Formats: sequence, structure tokens, C-alpha cells
Amino acid sequence: MPSTSAPALALHDVSKRYGRRWALARLTYALPSGRSLLLTGHNGSGKTTLLRMLATALSPTAGRVEVLGRDAVTDRDSVRRDVALLSHASFLYEDLTAHQNLTVLARLLGHPSPKDGASALLSRVGLEKRSDNPVRGFSAGMRKRLAIARLLLKAPSIALLDEPFGELDPSGIRDMEAIIAELKAGGVTVVLATHLVEQGMTLCEERLHLQDGRAVAA
Repeated sequence: MPSTSAPALALHDVSKRYGRRWALARLTYALPSGRSLLLTGHNGSGKTTLLRMLATALSPTAGRVEVLGRDAVTDRDSVRRDVALLSHASFLYEDLTAHQNLTVLARLLGHPSPKDGASALLSRVGLEKRSDNPVRGFSAGMRKRLAIARLLLKAPSIALLDEPFGELDPSGIRDMEAIIAELKAGGVTVVLATHLVEQGMTLCEERLHLQDGRAVAA
């Protein structure tokens, strides 16, 4: 079970190296529970590496990453149950319909049916009219919408959003902003990495700015 008194996220002198390059260097930071974090920095600053580390897809080269009071390496399976990552890769099943993508994920999560109903989730992200269409014919924006529905289906305690506004049209961006607000209102901790800093600052209480893998003043 998550620790109710622990920070949502805690980084303890965390470093990550790829070959000779340090993507993160001695990063220490804590995000209190109930707060949302805007993660900013130029391309290559370490944002995606940090998000993948919080999602347990990567392990630190040095230091310790804690999620809800649990070690993201030694308690990886436990952490994964409470965290969902919206990444650049959608991980969708190309030959299945939008509705089938959600029902398959529900079964993988051990749910007999999606918690909010697949149709309701697709309507929430604006895909109700494409529910029975195979994903292979979807545009990049539609794929992003479906990936968002997958994240909502998991109902995570922590939502990690890597450039969630990318590929979305203005209507999709508004929908994404509303979904982030709903997640926060529901007690979900949101970590938002985006180049749209002004939008991000209206959605998040905290900010962590990275430069060459280090936390610096924005």
C-alpha cells in the first residue's frame, strides 16, 4: 500500500548515464502529495528520462527514486500499479478498434470491463464516433486521444504526461486541459512535461526546470 505520509515523488541524488553522457546528474527533489508538477527544459534536458524513471521503465545509475514511499527499483511491480505514463509511443494495438484497445487493456489490468465503460472513456476523449474503427487508420491526434483514454482506464494515483498536447488540435488541447484538471480534482498527482510553459503553469502548482540533467532556476 502507498504510504499516506510520504511525498508523491522523491528523488535522492539521482543520476542516469547513457554511455558517457549523463542524462540526469545528482537530482534531488520531492513533490508533496496532492500537488502537481510542471517539468520544463529544452530537448535533451532529461525530462523524458526522469518520467520513464518514475514509471519504472528505467533504473537510475546512482541514487534512489521513491514513488508514494516505495522504491521504484526494488518495488517496481507495486509502483507500476499506481503509475501511468502517457509517452511519445502510444503502445496501441494497430489492428484492433479503439473500443477493443480499451477492453484488452482492461483484461490485462484484471478488470472484467473498463471501470468507467469503454464507450464513456472514448466519448470523454472525443472518439465516440470512431469507436469501431481500427487504430491503423487513426491520425496522430486520434492516437494521442486514445492513449489518453488508456491512461484514464488505468485510474492511476500518479499520471506522468510527456508532451500531452503534442499532435492535438485546439479542441484536443482544451479537452486535455480539462482532463488534467479533472485528474487533479480527483486527487491524482500529475507530472506534466511540456514546452507550452504558460499553459503548464496554469495547470500545475510546482515547477522543476532541468538543464543538462540538473535542476536550475527557470
